[in-house]
Amino acid sequence: MPRLPGVSQKDAVRVFQKLGYRVVRESGHLIMSNGERRLVIPRHDPINAITMGAIACDAGVTPQQFRDLL
Repeated sequence: MPRLPGVSQKDAVRVFQKLGYRVVRESGHLIMSNGERRLVIPRHDPINAITMGAIACDAGVTPQQFRDLL
Protein backbone atom coordinates (compact mmCIF):
# COMPACT_ATOMS: atom_id res chain seq x y z
CA MET A 1 0.00 0.00 0.00
CA PRO A 2 1.51 3.38 -0.94
CA ARG A 3 2.16 5.81 1.87
CA LEU A 4 1.27 9.48 2.16
CA PRO A 5 2.78 10.66 5.45
CA GLY A 6 2.01 13.93 7.20
CA VAL A 7 -1.33 14.77 5.55
CA SER A 8 -3.84 16.58 7.75
CA GLN A 9 -7.59 16.09 7.44
CA LYS A 10 -8.04 19.65 6.10
CA ASP A 11 -5.41 19.12 3.39
CA ALA A 12 -7.01 15.83 2.35
CA VAL A 13 -10.45 17.46 2.08
CA ARG A 14 -8.99 20.31 0.00
CA VAL A 15 -7.36 17.87 -2.45
CA PHE A 16 -10.50 15.79 -2.88
CA GLN A 17 -12.59 18.93 -3.42
CA LYS A 18 -10.23 19.81 -6.28
CA LEU A 19 -11.02 16.37 -7.72
CA GLY A 20 -14.78 17.01 -7.63
CA TYR A 21 -15.69 15.41 -4.30
CA ARG A 22 -17.96 17.20 -1.86
CA VAL A 23 -18.67 16.70 1.82
CA VAL A 24 -21.87 14.70 2.21
CA ARG A 25 -21.87 14.10 5.96
CA GLU A 26 -19.80 15.08 8.97
CA SER A 27 -19.55 13.15 12.22
CA GLY A 28 -16.56 11.32 13.70
CA HIS A 29 -15.42 10.96 10.10
CA LEU A 30 -16.02 13.04 6.98
CA ILE A 31 -17.91 11.34 4.19
CA MET A 32 -17.15 12.73 0.73
CA SER A 33 -18.72 11.71 -2.56
CA ASN A 34 -18.44 12.57 -6.23
CA GLY A 35 -21.70 10.82 -7.16
CA GLU A 36 -19.99 7.52 -7.99
CA ARG A 37 -17.48 6.91 -5.23
CA ARG A 38 -17.66 7.49 -1.50
CA LEU A 39 -14.62 8.30 0.63
CA VAL A 40 -14.42 8.10 4.43
CA ILE A 41 -11.84 10.49 5.86
CA PRO A 42 -10.96 10.21 9.56
CA ARG A 43 -10.67 13.38 11.65
CA HIS A 44 -7.06 12.79 12.66
CA ASP A 45 -4.20 15.22 12.42
CA PRO A 46 -2.16 13.85 10.71
CA ILE A 47 -3.97 10.94 9.11
CA ASN A 48 -2.05 7.66 9.29
CA ALA A 49 0.18 7.34 6.20
CA ILE A 50 -1.12 3.90 5.21
CA THR A 51 -4.74 4.97 5.70
CA MET A 52 -4.22 8.09 3.57
CA GLY A 53 -2.63 6.00 0.82
CA ALA A 54 -5.64 3.67 0.83
CA ILE A 55 -8.10 6.59 0.66
CA ALA A 56 -6.21 8.07 -2.30
CA CYS A 57 -6.29 4.69 -4.09
CA ASP A 58 -10.04 4.44 -3.43
CA ALA A 59 -10.42 7.85 -5.10
CA GLY A 60 -8.48 6.60 -8.13
CA VAL A 61 -5.48 8.86 -7.51
CA THR A 62 -1.85 7.76 -7.33
CA PRO A 63 0.21 8.96 -4.37
CA GLN A 64 2.26 11.21 -6.67
CA GLN A 65 -0.88 12.81 -8.15
CA PHE A 66 -2.16 13.39 -4.62
CA ARG A 67 1.13 15.06 -3.59
CA ASP A 68 1.01 17.27 -6.70
CA LEU A 69 -2.47 18.49 -5.72
CA LEU A 70 -1.34 19.43 -2.21
